[in-house]
Amino acid sequence: MKRVLLFLLLILPVTTLYAQSTTSLHRMVSGVVYDADSGEALHNVAVAVLGTNIGTVTNADGFFTLKVTADELQQGLKLTHVGYANKLLSAAEIVQHDGALRIRMKQLSLMMHEVTIYGGTARELVEAAIRSIETNYAPNESLFEAFHRETVQKRRSYIAVSEAVMDVYKTGYENRTTWRDKVRLRRGRRLVNHQASDTLAVKISGGPSLTLYMDLVKNGDELLNEKELDKYKFTLQAPVILDNRPQYVIAIEPQVETSYALFYGRIFIDQARLSFTRIELDLDLSDRIKATNAMLQRRPAGLRFRPLGLSFLVTYRHQDGCHYLNYVRSSFRFRCEWKRRLFAAPYTAVSESVMVDREEHPEIIRNRDIFRKSQIFYDEVDAYADPDYWRDFNIIEPTESLEHAVERLRRHNNKE
Repeated sequence: MKRVLLFLLLILPVTTLYAQSTTSLHRMVSGVVYDADSGEALHNVAVAVLGTNIGTVTNADGFFTLKVTADELQQGLKLTHVGYANKLLSAAEIVQHDGALRIRMKQLSLMMHEVTIYGGTARELVEAAIRSIETNYAPNESLFEAFHRETVQKRRSYIAVSEAVMDVYKTGYENRTTWRDKVRLRRGRRLVNHQASDTLAVKISGGPSLTLYMDLVKNGDELLNEKELDKYKFTLQAPVILDNRPQYVIAIEPQVETSYALFYGRIFIDQARLSFTRIELDLDLSDRIKATNAMLQRRPAGLRFRPLGLSFLVTYRHQDGCHYLNYVRSSFRFRCEWKRRLFAAPYTAVSESVMVDREEHPEIIRNRDIFRKSQIFYDEVDAYADPDYWRDFNIIEPTESLEHAVERLRRHNNKE
């Protein structure tokens, strides 16, 4: 993965926050998910409506919301998380708590009789999973309704938020390319805390298109191919449970010198299906110049850029005998040091997309509607602004700190 994302360090304009509304056609189901023993909130828990394509993930506070119809509510909910037993909630349980749930998930210990022993090396296990992609993943076109969010923090304060509902068109996995996959924005909003003393922020190049690029199972040009695998060392770790199924866990680390920064990470593979279910990656920061080249495209004069971290999370959801892309998240951390300024400012930029619904055998997205890799999401989202932004759509709920930041930014922008 030679160049994963590009950053542009630019001046941000003042924008408007659009109001939110709901519709009576849907019922709001919300909840907080905890570890049953420690009481700790669990983030990135997959929450799905049983028997449907509808789902979301919990935020950093363990909180989620879903907008569902009465018929969908009757199906109940299924919650899955790495290392935890699946949690099923019936419609009666949801109604009993008036749609406001406190859910506790129990960690599972993997017993030895549950473990499938693989006779090859960790590298050979990854190669076997690659050979199984065509049978494990969707063979036909799909159109996902997805929610995309990008946030920028300076120190602990949010200074920019941009969000959109979008369509993601994906061809079948028998051909491991993404050149025919497309993204189309539908509705969105953005807001920013603009101060004369704080005009530096981050724009992520091709933000929504990251959903296509980081589908590593489908993108055969990155990581999961023989040429890239040769650059890594593979180690089989202790297995875990995901979706009540034992998973191989394979750690990867660089084993050769290249002209670009490589990754450390973990690859999760379903033991019975030999399917990739989760991929976690962290950029190797040992060579600061290589790390900077992977993260930064250009910068203003007088700025020193110091990379602090780049990580990715990609997860897949199994339904109707196939795996589908579920969630993609990237997190950039870096420090900006200006000449003749006493203090350096740390920044964190996060981009995340969750597939919330899916349509089979859809019409292809027209070229004139495509969101292109060369576009900057933060610059484009205003063209899709809609006062009914929230309405029927399922989203990733903001964390408490982001929710408060949005309210402060809304008040600030209303004064402008």
